[in-house]
Amino acid sequence: MHPQPLPHSPSCAQVLMHLLQQYGVDTVFGIPGVHTIELYRGLPGSGLTHITPRHEQGAGFMADGYARASGKPGVCFLITGPGVTNAATAMAQAYSDSVPMLVISAVNRREDLGLGSGRLHELPRQQDVSRGFCIWQHALTSAGQLPDVLARAFQLMQSSRPGPVHIEIPIDLFPAPMPGALDDYRAAPAPALPAANGSAIATAAEWLRHAKNPVILLGGGAQSAGQAATELAEKLAAPVFLSLAAKGVVDERHPLCGGANLSFAAVRERVENADVVLAVASELAETDRNLVRDDYHFRGKLIRVDIDPAQLVCNATPDLAICADASASLAQLAAALPAGEAQRQQAVAMEISALISSCRREWWPGSEGRFPWVEALRAALPENGVLVTDSTQLAYNTNHALPLYQARSHLTCTTGYGTLGFALPAAIGAALSGSRPVIALIGDGGIMFTLGELAAAVEQQLSLPVLVWNNSGYGEIRDFMDEAEVPQEGVNLTTPDFVALAKSFGAAGCRIDLPQQLAPAVAEAFARKGPTLIEITAP
Repeated sequence: MHPQPLPHSPSCAQVLMHLLQQYGVDTVFGIPGVHTIELYRGLPGSGLTHITPRHEQGAGFMADGYARASGKPGVCFLITGPGVTNAATAMAQAYSDSVPMLVISAVNRREDLGLGSGRLHELPRQQDVSRGFCIWQHALTSAGQLPDVLARAFQLMQSSRPGPVHIEIPIDLFPAPMPGALDDYRAAPAPALPAANGSAIATAAEWLRHAKNPVILLGGGAQSAGQAATELAEKLAAPVFLSLAAKGVVDERHPLCGGANLSFAAVRERVENADVVLAVASELAETDRNLVRDDYHFRGKLIRVDIDPAQLVCNATPDLAICADASASLAQLAAALPAGEAQRQQAVAMEISALISSCRREWWPGSEGRFPWVEALRAALPENGVLVTDSTQLAYNTNHALPLYQARSHLTCTTGYGTLGFALPAAIGAALSGSRPVIALIGDGGIMFTLGELAAAVEQQLSLPVLVWNNSGYGEIRDFMDEAEVPQEGVNLTTPDFVALAKSFGAAGCRIDLPQQLAPAVAEAFARKGPTLIEITAP
């Protein structure tokens, strides 16, 4: 017998839903199972919207997309065992890209844990599955721990380098009674983010004030710092270069923004020869440079700002390390510097324009044929639109050649962990997170990983264009095999009729083969209630 809550006494599951709502959660992603029946008893009346994916990996990717687009943690409900293992890839992608994700999973009854009794969904040590890609884990041993555990989870996701948090709740605790009434339970206050040390800001400002050719590098942790970064760049007349995770943090139309072009030789030379480089919330990693392996060699002074002290020495040792929030630090620096000189800004803007032009000449073979598609996609994406990309040929071109104008506009798995199948469910999560228009771009190979999530988009009636770049295989890997003179094995795929498949789900579908057909197709998709799969025949 499950212990039943006392009259007017909420269950652990009810308190969980209430507290999630108190922490600002409005949407959860998950698939109910026999072990989470009592968890779901707490859902009705909680104010939370539940979205049902078709696979737990899709739940994780949806939560990831929701978090990246909104800046709030994405939340998953998972069953014991296979629910956790199915979502592991999505959790690892979120960990690699520092995305806040709260994973609430069931685990077997406390009396059965560790006994190897052959219980349903049993893993010998379920927490070990996620230990390598979570910033924190906890297994409840009593219902009364729940408020403190959730408080710690949200503090970690909000005040340090974010990532997935995994909380296990034994199935016998979901119906366990909690003292008092629901209204007695309140969220812990959001933490004040760490500000930079005043003397460190003064030193950084002094170096930058006297710099002849400074450079600003922004990483994915600077999503809220765009305004301060732009003001600082204008005062310094300094070029701003973005990691792939930071696209749009500074409007890429700004004349001082050099975009996400850190992988190209001309930009590399400009950065390495700067007398002062300010690197903010960036790992300075291989994936920031689109798989260019060699680290930068900074010949001038390097100032690094990061909320995570471990990142301050990762991939490059700084001359000055500032462990603080990116937005606050850039605002402090901007306030400490005098107004910029218009003539100097114009000169640097001309230099950046020439650098961007030279980057295009460095593209690998085949890219020129895709540039018209990049330009067509830019024309089709609204100014405030969100582009969600998978690991596919066209996405590697949009990473650099498609400018974005706002933070949280570029959601991609081409960095970090680099999974496949991300874009469709992540775009669903992004679309559910707010009112901004969203476009998904995915390859014919990648979409087969999570094609079933098209049903969830139909169910939610999302006006979501899903662009499928169909090159009949794993085209990028095929090109690398050819370049390495390795025979093509395992990369040429039999592809289904994607348009017919989309229609079988209840979505709309069409096929195009010219760039000028893209904008009208996307406009029709945005006007339609429900998703539209647009298959692009790759040149």
